[in-house]
Amino acid sequence: MTPFKKLAVFVVALSATAFAWAGDAFPDKPVNLVVPYTAGGLSDIIAHVINGPMATQLGQPVLVLNFGGAGGAIGAQKVLNMPADGYYLFQGSPNETILVQLANSAVRYKSDEFRLVQMVGVAPMVVIARKELPADNIDELIALARKSAGSKPLTFGSVGYGSLYHVLGEDLSLLSGAKMMHVPYKGGVPLIQDLAAGEIDFTFAPLQQQILGMVDSGRIKIIGTLAPAGKTESPLLKKYPSVNDGKLLKDFSFTLWNGIFVRKDTPEDVVERLRAELVKTLADPTVRKQLQDQGLVLSPPMSLAEASKAYETEVARYGAIAKSIKLEAQ
Repeated sequence: MTPFKKLAVFVVALSATAFAWAGDAFPDKPVNLVVPYTAGGLSDIIAHVINGPMATQLGQPVLVLNFGGAGGAIGAQKVLNMPADGYYLFQGSPNETILVQLANSAVRYKSDEFRLVQMVGVAPMVVIARKELPADNIDELIALARKSAGSKPLTFGSVGYGSLYHVLGEDLSLLSGAKMMHVPYKGGVPLIQDLAAGEIDFTFAPLQQQILGMVDSGRIKIIGTLAPAGKTESPLLKKYPSVNDGKLLKDFSFTLWNGIFVRKDTPEDVVERLRAELVKTLADPTVRKQLQDQGLVLSPPMSLAEASKAYETEVARYGAIAKSIKLEAQ
């Protein structure tokens, strides 16, 4: 081997070693987990369940940072403005990663600027209604909506234009062929309060202990779950039928999923390290119990390729629904 070739081999070997050292060194400082809402909500609760055990796995603190506003877009943009080095993670759902930029013309980022590291879990969705509404299942709700469409359309609430609840309501209206009126709110608390007071007819919501408590006390009622026909995603919903078990609505299956994202151009070795430690964190029995107590159905471990495919599928699905309901950026 010539001296030149020996030097080339040495340089290549040295570069490979340096790359490995770089990967092994991550993280060498605290990691930030951005929650795109103020403290106290489901996203914030999930973040505080996983950040401690994940810090143990990574060997560095994992700090929860709350950046609320603009339907989650402020927190999302915060992460995208940071270096793509894995030190800023984003806790995302369909609302912030997919829907908000389709509905808000001021949001400049795109869904493909994020990369899903690992799904955390899904919150089963339910249709909840004011207790006096003369409909106890989805078929009766659709029949009532059709009957009322010409005079006084049924009202459905959401946490804002372009939110998952809004998109689902418009999709239900389209599929059922009945005009319904959208009533946007600034948050879930005033939405549920007005529903319990009978100010609106129904809404969609992720399963939470608060919802079940209000159902048990007779303040609101569950019309049905959004689980696939014949399936129950959570033991807490066993006594409630799926809307897909009725005669008038099919393939209306949705969950509010929650995952950990990074910028798409984050180095592969860093993303893999984060994925591996997240999988270990989510396998912890204490973590699992705390998340399940919040009504979450935990996601199975995914490879990076599986995570990317799952995210691409969701982006395409909601993009198609947004197009069908003629969702326009405002």
